[in-house]
Amino acid sequence: MGAGVRLGVIGLGNIGQQHLGHIRSGAVQGCEVTALCARQPSVLAAETGATQFADYREMIDSGLVDAVLVATPTQSHRDIGMYALERGLHVLMEKPLGLSVGQAAEMVDTAGDQVFALMLNQRLDPVFVDMKTLLDEERLGPIQRTSWTMTNWFRPEVYFQVSDWRATWVGEGGGLLLNQCIHNLDIFQWLCGMPVRVNGFCGFGRYHDIEVEDEATAYFEYTSGATGTFVGSTGEVPGVNRLDIVGDLGMLSYDGERLLHTRNEPGTVAYNGSTRDMFGQPETVTQDITPKGGVNQHALVIQNFVNAVTSGEDLIAPAAEGLHSLSLANAILLSSWEGAAVEMPLDPVHYEHALAHRLASSSLREKADLEVNVDMDKSYR
Repeated sequence: MGAGVRLGVIGLGNIGQQHLGHIRSGAVQGCEVTALCARQPSVLAAETGATQFADYREMIDSGLVDAVLVATPTQSHRDIGMYALERGLHVLMEKPLGLSVGQAAEMVDTAGDQVFALMLNQRLDPVFVDMKTLLDEERLGPIQRTSWTMTNWFRPEVYFQVSDWRATWVGEGGGLLLNQCIHNLDIFQWLCGMPVRVNGFCGFGRYHDIEVEDEATAYFEYTSGATGTFVGSTGEVPGVNRLDIVGDLGMLSYDGERLLHTRNEPGTVAYNGSTRDMFGQPETVTQDITPKGGVNQHALVIQNFVNAVTSGEDLIAPAAEGLHSLSLANAILLSSWEGAAVEMPLDPVHYEHALAHRLASSSLREKADLEVNVDMDKSYR
């Protein structure tokens, strides 16, 4: 392999075209798109000079690519990922890794020395990067409570109607939790760690004509004694995006626009044990620490992947990291199905058996032939 990465893009839907656009615009350096894979002929092949394939296996075996970016519906992730990894190609996978944590773990275990990354782009959001730094520096002290209400994922019925795989068990392995909120679950555990027990409560087809969850509420318990809640929905307007992390020394609050850091002076534990004021509380100071400006998250993840292949740069989002958010999504569903708390780490075999019942009665829907407006910038929250 020369100085650049010969990249094949598998899947030319909305997100695949967007990733391709980042590369073609020059936002990603050090790679050349040499092959494309899609079921239907695309003008993008002529525009890019890439060879188009209808079968991902032919593309992977063609010798034209060193790495693949997989941007296909979730149900195909395992087969494509395994085929590419077994043949030694580097892989960048769109989220989630698979329908279940068992499928995802199989791919992670198959990867050898090649680079295997996941599109967990929100780890590059300056807000979450700053929150991560403050938490790693223990600026909040021991965490007491975490809470994220993320109901700002509204999707109208047409979003599901024009797809044959979205919001089906067989096509996606779930709905809200596997598609939209997988990013939030990743950031939640990235910042606060993994819980040891999960209680989940889901609404299945509550707001849409779908078989999977479009509303979820989860209660997390951590080894430290801290607790957390997570609420998500694709059926609410106006939605809420509110993340609070409360510690002994203060809290971080993000409302989707502003990041606030509140400091307790002194810490809650110290004040609680020393004060003689029956109705007192520590003094607090709140500072707006919202980062200025944003970044092209997707382009940066692709660039990091390319750099990892060419120069060994550490991955921002190794595929193995995707197991955590997928485990949380699976655990919330399993808890809701069984009406009981789920101990973590999740038993993948137990989950596969529970999912199998849903898969057995699920099928891809017939896509509606509708003209729709697609503005990908509006799809991100």
